[in-house]
Amino acid sequence: MLGEVLTIPRVMALRRSADPHVHALVSDDSRTTWAELDEASRALASRLVGAGLNKGDHVGLLMPNGIDWATAALAVMRVGAVLVPLSTLLRPPELLAQLRVASVTHLLAVRTYRNRSYLEDIHSVAPAAPLLRQIWFEGDPPDAPSPPGIVEALEAAVHPADDMVVLFTSGSRGAPKGVIHTHGSALRATAAGLADRRVGAGERLYIPMPFFWTGGFCGGLLSVLLAGATLLSEAAPEPEQTIRFLERERATLFRGWPDQAVRIAAHPAFASADLSSLRPGSLAAVLPPAQRPRPGARANLFGMTESGGPWCGAPLDTDLPAAKHGSCGRPFAGIEVRIVDPETGVVAAPGTPGEISLRGPNMMRGICGRTRCELFDAEGWYATGDLGSLDHDGYLWYAGRRDDMFKVKGATVYPTEVEGGLRTVAGVAQAFVTDVAGAGGAAEVAALVVSALETAALADAARARLSAFKVPTLWLVVATPDGVPMSATGKVDKPALQRLLLERGVRCTRS
Repeated sequence: MLGEVLTIPRVMALRRSADPHVHALVSDDSRTTWAELDEASRALASRLVGAGLNKGDHVGLLMPNGIDWATAALAVMRVGAVLVPLSTLLRPPELLAQLRVASVTHLLAVRTYRNRSYLEDIHSVAPAAPLLRQIWFEGDPPDAPSPPGIVEALEAAVHPADDMVVLFTSGSRGAPKGVIHTHGSALRATAAGLADRRVGAGERLYIPMPFFWTGGFCGGLLSVLLAGATLLSEAAPEPEQTIRFLERERATLFRGWPDQAVRIAAHPAFASADLSSLRPGSLAAVLPPAQRPRPGARANLFGMTESGGPWCGAPLDTDLPAAKHGSCGRPFAGIEVRIVDPETGVVAAPGTPGEISLRGPNMMRGICGRTRCELFDAEGWYATGDLGSLDHDGYLWYAGRRDDMFKVKGATVYPTEVEGGLRTVAGVAQAFVTDVAGAGGAAEVAALVVSALETAALADAARARLSAFKVPTLWLVVATPDGVPMSATGKVDKPALQRLLLERGVRCTRS
């Protein structure tokens, strides 16, 4: 069945036939059914094609979350053009860089959003984007529809192997890269994780992540499109507003950022809100205390933009076997995994840590500006830069990024291991660990922790959980995660985090 609908136009036809009156998307005070979304995106596609859009053109989309974003994205993809979601956080130099990297030929954008004039930003960089031919601003799309039958003919010509989307991503240190997914790879990767993520027909899935990131695009929009579910989304989430939105819309699943769930649970309005519709697959912080799993009991979904989102997991409403607590579960269908020694390339034995390599039909087609031989080895394996191990039962144990690990007095420290230990401390909402240069230039462990606990108490708790060389010696404790420095792609900005810790951190070295 899935093999027959691995293109956006075919999945849209399925939703139009099977779920025409089900709400596809509820955004703030607006809502649309699958039939309405299909009709609106088809009409916009006709106007775009009438204005010169062709199959294979790269179309940038610069808008906040909402029905207009989904309508535009589906209009582009259903006729075989390639969608390039652009972050509303980008500054003009960053925007220009992504327009160039992704070879954007057409651009759909809002004029203003959150006190930003994108009209000015776009006009300031457009002359330096050599392939950019047309710019359409929201509310002023082309008004000449294509001749009858053209959209349908273009839809019929879309194949699973055709490029569908360029998603920008970066690590905590690298420049953003444009990851290319085909219709087949993106839809197959999203479908592979639906069962473990508990997204099925009838669900009302709340995702706070922007649609321009993989979490919002694949984890949100593509997920409900494949499942026949309803996506609940806000343009600009704020705790009290989100609580009322979840209550009003009877959300059944809350997925996304753990720190947002923590902020919501800490808001005074949370205590009196009726969120009884939320199911156990939701993030723990927003569930009633009796339904919250113990730390590490549920799988840590693990993935990356190159794999179309999560490629590893287990049912999010079910505890892992006790011996597997803290693991990421097992790989989904469509992904092969092997662990190799990062220096020699030799495949590691079960339980032995090394670099994670992936291959399979769910993987990206490529990265903008890079050849296939730069990305994949002769056998089709992609070295992820992530470290971990697979045990004898096939469970993945994540150890961190290869470029994030560091040595303290000759011993290797994985920041994710330290973060995991700190998050088991009662009263710790979030923990972010990195290395900083200490006395004489030697590396030391530093941590930013979101908690109401005192630094000394946190250090004592860390010593009870971690080997001495892993215990942070530089601490910064904050009440909320608002001050955690983030990059434009939604990941912790490690250089900024290191600067913040050096400027404001408190040393605590008592043994």
